[in-house]
Amino acid sequence: MTSAPVPPTTDGFSTRAIHAGQDPEATTGAVAVPIYQTSTFAQDVAGETRAGYDYSRAGNPTRTALEVALADLEGGRSGHAFASGMAAADAAVRAMLRPGDHLIIPNDAYGGTFRLIDKIGVPWGLTYTEVPLSDLDAVAAAMTDRTKLIWCETPTNPLLGISDIAGLAGLAHDRGARLVVDNTFATPYLQLPLALGADVVLHSTTKYIGGHSDVIGGALVTADAELGEDFAFHAKSMGGVAGPFDAWLTLRGLKTLAVRMDRHCDNADAVADMLSEHPKVGRVYFPGLSTHPGHHVAAGQMSRFGGMVSFTVRGGREEAVKVCSRTRLFTLAESLGGVESLIEHPGLMTHASVAGTGLEVPDDLIRLSVGIEDLDDLLADLTDALA
Repeated sequence: MTSAPVPPTTDGFSTRAIHAGQDPEATTGAVAVPIYQTSTFAQDVAGETRAGYDYSRAGNPTRTALEVALADLEGGRSGHAFASGMAAADAAVRAMLRPGDHLIIPNDAYGGTFRLIDKIGVPWGLTYTEVPLSDLDAVAAAMTDRTKLIWCETPTNPLLGISDIAGLAGLAHDRGARLVVDNTFATPYLQLPLALGADVVLHSTTKYIGGHSDVIGGALVTADAELGEDFAFHAKSMGGVAGPFDAWLTLRGLKTLAVRMDRHCDNADAVADMLSEHPKVGRVYFPGLSTHPGHHVAAGQMSRFGGMVSFTVRGGREEAVKVCSRTRLFTLAESLGGVESLIEHPGLMTHASVAGTGLEVPDDLIRLSVGIEDLDDLLADLTDALA
């Protein structure tokens, strides 16, 4: 059904993150990719472009550099940069599905993804089933002859659920369907879904790839040439593309992804261990813990376990809200993946859209995006907040 992923070069991850698609600019030798802040490009003869660019909605050199780098790091043939993660998700849905098609989504999906499928996709003519994607038998049982797509997050947001990417890919392809993997939490530094059989990788580049809480963006990467053409057509036709300055900020963040992720992972490991032993904490959701039900699957398909930790507190929703308001270094805010640590109450914030549905999150749940500050300071901050 799909062409094989493109194997990475012998260069290491950080080398490729810094150099892929980012040769010095030809005219001046500028080392940093220029911000081509232009809407249109001059043509010497009508219909003949100088370098393949005519209008920035269709293509922009700064965006191209980002797309080439993302495709290289994910082992894909083409990358496509969008104005947000949800714009990328919408493009994937529109390009890969048609009215009457059925898809499977996680029963703990990100609230924005659920809203897109339930509020936009269903009126358009789609049907869907919520399934615990960690249970391959349940996924197989939910598939019908109209199932065209399995939509996977691993780890999931905010319950850090883990799915077997290779297993899901096998199920999808055996039934004539495709697999999309939202790789936002893991990033290509920790996990390569295309190499495990996925057809498409999705990112909210707002998060770890941008890494500094200063840009909104999204991306799709695929090893399938036909799908790549479809994504490019939808990007051009629907117009939800990344602007040149946003692409430049994202590309700048991408260069340091590896070193940041190492620190995020180090800090999250220690935070999860501390919370697991705290008397006021009920349950810790972190795939790096041996007690996590998806630990062994995660260990097999991820190089490390990421920078996200969720946990419940004793005392219910009221106490969870109080803990969120007591931290000093963990900023109470939505989003994740930046250098600074964030704390939030998913039920009242990022996942309010799934309240009253089968995807509703526990009301005593707190989600942490563990940043790269000094670990002792983060542990002290959480200890004080829980006291």
